Amino acid sequence: MVIGVPKEIKEQEQRVALLPSAANQLIRHGHSVLVEENAGVGSGYSDEEYVKAGAEIADTAKEVFARADMIVKVKEPLKAEFSLLRKGQILFTYLHLAASRELTEALLKSGVTGIAYETIQVNNRLPLLEPMSEIAGRMSVVMGAYFLAKYNGGSGVLLGGVPGVLPGNVVVVGGGTSGVNAMRMAKGLRADVTILDIDVERLRFLDLAMDNLHTLYSSDANLMELMPDCDLLIGAVLLPGAKAPKLITRAMLRKMKRGSVLVDISIDQGGCAETSRPTTHLDPVYVEESVTHYCVANMPAAYARTATQALTNATYRYVELLADFGLEGACEKQPALIGGINTRDQRLTCHAVAEAHGLKYEPPL
Repeated sequence: MVIGVPKEIKEQEQRVALLPSAANQLIRHGHSVLVEENAGVGSGYSDEEYVKAGAEIADTAKEVFARADMIVKVKEPLKAEFSLLRKGQILFTYLHLAASRELTEALLKSGVTGIAYETIQVNNRLPLLEPMSEIAGRMSVVMGAYFLAKYNGGSGVLLGGVPGVLPGNVVVVGGGTSGVNAMRMAKGLRADVTILDIDVERLRFLDLAMDNLHTLYSSDANLMELMPDCDLLIGAVLLPGAKAPKLITRAMLRKMKRGSVLVDISIDQGGCAETSRPTTHLDPVYVEESVTHYCVANMPAAYARTATQALTNATYRYVELLADFGLEGACEKQPALIGGINTRDQRLTCHAVAEAHGLKYEPPL
């Protein structure tokens, strides 16, 4: 099989989908790896490293898409890439189709087999999403603390406080991977942290695992009660493959203090706040209801080298299965891959995406 690795074209996206060492492993399995020129530079991997690993360097993305049986990416295809996709080709990447009908329709029109990292589940876990959720969760507190600074338009609250001054209040909505990592970072800064979830067993576990953590059942009433004292609000809500529910309302934000910060980690799936809209690393924030909103849709790209290594650690075994055995064979070896198939042969094969857009669902296999 020919595995293609195009350079990411999303604004400020510096990650690459395959490490040189992973390319070498695929080549040792008898496959060919075609990497677009400078695809790895943003993560610190030169073309020379890929050549040394045995990969071939292509001048353009068009060549990569034209020759590859399987395209391995980090982010979803953008408009400039839609026409390069074709029937019979496998596209393996983060897709987040529930947040974009335009992309969904483009993949259906192309006939490509779109396999989404974020909908592959193993024992109720999302192993290919987890490493990026870990980075985004930890990063959310770093960014939140930064934009709380007065010179950034924030309220001027230091999350950790100092002796004689109370710490800032952090509220985390969602007790999954990103939420827990946000909570751990906030606790590490000595902030006062409350985490909300609808899974009482999850809250019980977190209560036992972390000292001085406030756990609260997630409801509109409980969230509304927390807002007046909240300095940093982190939205970390996820329904696998589906559009994020709008749990944080405009009315809640109106109760927050001027200069408080909202970080919406769920923005890839449409955002969990009514006021959220995607931003970029070059223009990361805007203000609504006197609250600074940080809604960057590819947060881990800020730490591209760490993110690339963590992502490849998680995705490589699936790339190898698909290359060695093809789609059907790989699904037999690892049935979790079936849940990752979002589109195939102009059919929509993910329940959550079909519900999000009111389209017809068909089985993937």
